[in-house]
Amino acid sequence: MSSGGFLVVLIVLGALWFFLLMPIRRQQRNRAESHTAMQDSLEVGDEIITAGGLHATVRELGDEQLKVEIAPGVVATLDRRAVAAVATEVEVESDPGPGDEPS
Repeated sequence: MSSGGFLVVLIVLGALWFFLLMPIRRQQRNRAESHTAMQDSLEVGDEIITAGGLHATVRELGDEQLKVEIAPGVVATLDRRAVAAVATEVEVESDPGPGDEPS
């Protein structure tokens, strides 16, 4: 391969890296920052979902751990990094069916 062909290959690989991999890394960084911000903004009483899929209510907050109630009267200690999401209620509007008439 000539030095000119090698240079073209290097330029194409550099362009691919810049246009394909850089946005993916930026998305990952933004996602990690927003996840950390969510974990830092937890408050007592928040309903959370753990990384293992448990739904719980925050009862006490610590720097690295929190106490969560996973059932009435059952309190467990959870590492703060294991919080996957804060549970939010979703309002679902039911569409009237074909036989339902508005009143």
